[in-house]
Amino acid sequence: MASRRPRSLVAAALVITSLVAGPYGAAGASVTPYGGSAAPGDLESLRREAEKAAQATEKARKVLKDRRDQLMTAQAQLGGKLRDLQRADEKLQTVRAPLSQLFSSLYQEPATGELAPLMVKQADERTLSLMGELRYLSESRQAVTAEAYQAYREREQLAAQAEEQRAVTMLGEARLAAEVEQLNRRSEERVKALTAALAKLGVKVDRVGRDALGCDPTKIKSATGFPNGLIPKSHLCPLPQKGQQLRADAAIAFVSLNEAYKKRFGKPLCVTDSYRSLADQHAIYRRTPFLAAIPGRSNHGLGQAVDLCGGVQTFRSVQFNWMKANAPRFGWIHPDWAERSPFEPWHWEYVPPDSR
Repeated sequence: MASRRPRSLVAAALVITSLVAGPYGAAGASVTPYGGSAAPGDLESLRREAEKAAQATEKARKVLKDRRDQLMTAQAQLGGKLRDLQRADEKLQTVRAPLSQLFSSLYQEPATGELAPLMVKQADERTLSLMGELRYLSESRQAVTAEAYQAYREREQLAAQAEEQRAVTMLGEARLAAEVEQLNRRSEERVKALTAALAKLGVKVDRVGRDALGCDPTKIKSATGFPNGLIPKSHLCPLPQKGQQLRADAAIAFVSLNEAYKKRFGKPLCVTDSYRSLADQHAIYRRTPFLAAIPGRSNHGLGQAVDLCGGVQTFRSVQFNWMKANAPRFGWIHPDWAERSPFEPWHWEYVPPDSR
């Protein structure tokens, strides 16, 4: 067993290494596990890179968790086998005790007691009965001895397996943990690059100088878990337009759209409304029920809609036509219903890539 263990350990380590290196890349290798370029030049690319990096990190974490779960299961099974062996040992001791006492008395006082007839070759019924009992005890002793030997061999094998399993698991976990840490750092770097780029384009940072945490695209999934109009501020990204905010992916796309609009018209987009809380939606619905969506059903409450001004609010104006032609490139559309009923040329919505 001992001579084979190093080879099996190496083989297991190679398997673990291939599993880790396959989807993620070996630690320190010059790869981009999220599948993108090293220095993307625009906000949408940065957003995609950050999301993919976060997904790779999450996938690696799941692999690590699965390995730990497998180890716990194997350890539980091993514990069960060892407990079975312990019970077998206890049973062996119970069977062997009277057997040992009998043979001990036989060798110490062979011509006394109930064994005396055997020594003088008396062939009465009692003698035959004693001979049968001794033969049964002798066979029991052999069976017990064989069982004890088998139990000993099983214990040795289990101990060797446990030692090998611990070594392989520790090696695999260390490698996976290092890979997770590396992927996590890459994800953080992408998020920092994205939020830094947003800050340069007018997205405000908080008082202690950190980037707007709500602009982290990896928070999009958690933001979708909140009810309409009840998304916490920590999950919303501010826009360059003061006081306005959206969900991270919509905000990032809007900042890119805003930059393109500035190049065309020399000024940023004019925004009158963006994310709208449930309370605000109730207030607007009470004032203008024929224009506002039912509270809890508005895309404003999802952080995926804006109401625009500065000319865009006028149907078929130059600004409106430019938006109609160019906004879809950034994921923003003017929904069909807003051109019919109710008629809202100022209302624009963000459509995530997986919904387009």
